[in-house]
Amino acid sequence: MIEDLRAIVSANIDSRPLRECPWEEGLRAWAHSYRVAFARHSRAVPLLMTTRASSPVLLSEYEDFVVAAEAVGWTSRDVLPLLTAYESFILGSVLDMSGPSVVFDPTGQEERFPRFSVAIASLSAEDPRDPIASRAFEMGLGMLIASSRPGRHPVL
Repeated sequence: MIEDLRAIVSANIDSRPLRECPWEEGLRAWAHSYRVAFARHSRAVPLLMTTRASSPVLLSEYEDFVVAAEAVGWTSRDVLPLLTAYESFILGSVLDMSGPSVVFDPTGQEERFPRFSVAIASLSAEDPRDPIASRAFEMGLGMLIASSRPGRHPVL
């Protein structure tokens, strides 16, 4: 049943950009598609993390990722950690979207945390429905993409 749910959600991920676009452009479009697909079913994310993924729909998308990554020089040894880094980031963003629009609350502690309180106050100019999550996603995705070619990141 969990794999059926995974297949339903994953069917909405568009991995074509990984096959059809330059690497960085394809990553951006794929990551957005992945986030939107799971955002529609954010409460399923913890459940889907309890079992191994074997849905052909999702494995096909993973195949597209691996082929695209190898085409720019990633090795078989490093491609799964790269994919996992992207998935961790994307699914973390989905979970962030599913909670309160602002999870931080220094109310009553402004003197103790003055700079953090100023940062929180700066959110008053943002969309109250999504003051942080989407901007954080775009910022983080940009950082991931900037280091998504072999040799542009520290490898342990």
